[in-house]
Amino acid sequence: MPNTTSAKKALRQSKRKNAMNVRIKNSYKKAVKETVKFVSENDKEKAKEMLKTAMKKIDKATKKNILKKNTASRKKSRLARAINKL
Repeated sequence: MPNTTSAKKALRQSKRKNAMNVRIKNSYKKAVKETVKFVSENDKEKAKEMLKTAMKKIDKATKKNILKKNTASRKKSRLARAINKL
C-alpha cells in the first residue's frame, strides 16, 4: 500500500485509467469478434456494417495508445480482406 499522499493519488489515478483501458479494449475485441462471426456465417451485409464499427473502435483504441499503430492496421486489413473474400 502507498504511504505518501501523492502515491495514494497515483494509485487512484492508475486504477481509473486501467478501468478505462480495459473498457476500450473489450469494446474493440467484441466488435472484431462480431465481425468475424458474420464472416463465418457468410452474411456479407451485416459483416460490412460491423466492419465499420470495428474499424472505428480499433482507431479509438489506437488513439488512446491501447493498440500500437501497426497492430491496428494489421487487424483492420485482415478483417477487410476476410469480408472481401466472401
